[in-house]
Amino acid sequence: MTLAFVALSGVGVAAYHPESARVARLASRGSHSAMAWFSLGGNLGFATAPLLVTAVVAPGGLRWTPLLAVPAVAGGLLCLPVLRALRRGRSGAAGAAVTGGRDDTASFVKLSFVVVCRSVVFTGLSTFVALHVEQRTHGGTAAGTAALFVLYLGGAVGSVLGGSLAGRWGRVTVSRWSYLLCVGAVAGVVLASGPALFLFVALASIGLYVPFSLQVTLGQDYLPSRIGTASGITLGLTVSVGGLASPLIGILADATSLRTALTPLVLMPALSWLLLRTLPEPAPVAVSTWSTDRETTASGG
Repeated sequence: MTLAFVALSGVGVAAYHPESARVARLASRGSHSAMAWFSLGGNLGFATAPLLVTAVVAPGGLRWTPLLAVPAVAGGLLCLPVLRALRRGRSGAAGAAVTGGRDDTASFVKLSFVVVCRSVVFTGLSTFVALHVEQRTHGGTAAGTAALFVLYLGGAVGSVLGGSLAGRWGRVTVSRWSYLLCVGAVAGVVLASGPALFLFVALASIGLYVPFSLQVTLGQDYLPSRIGTASGITLGLTVSVGGLASPLIGILADATSLRTALTPLVLMPALSWLLLRTLPEPAPVAVSTWSTDRETTASGG
């Protein structure tokens, strides 16, 4: 029963993201900075979730777990004004919201592999960085907790920074240089010790999160006729596929050492950098007004 409810929760989260990213793109009228702030909301949720769970479960045990439904209910209530706005758009016969060129499926597939590599390295770090820092700094649990805080704080900074940088230099260029930064930063996480380790954790997190929202809008522009699908795939791969690699890292760590097991993560941002070198900067789709179509086509359908 527990696994069934976990799966049901996952379906709900997965169903939310494609449409929310599509509507956020329409509401922001294609602004990279606005999409970065939208992504920041989710990233802050990831960062505060462990604190929230601890605050609920520590004093009351698992019997207090139902209280964790409160954020879900609050999120649902916050969606109601958006739904009303969409209904008003329908009654006003809003025209097509997105127009653009043809789908570039090949580039979208390459971008999806970039997202997979990014997911593997971030999930690997978020799963094992606390234990790794404890071992490398001999600072105990407090050092590991501090490393996780730095990891998520860097993600918040990177999310906002990515939108601003993309407005000046372009999404592909900014993402490419971010992953190149990650190669050195993740290598520093694996090899460094002492206080410098926290600096490398911060740099790795910033480098991984600068492209976070940019990859969503890139996917939407590579598939302008299927914006919801593009949003679902890019966001879905980001938050899910990396989990498949974590058990493998754990098995390798048991057989060798955690430091050795984390070393292959250095290759992931390098692969992302190589793939991004082959991607063009797409012309952003033209966002004209709100639409309630389930999928808005490039021809205005």
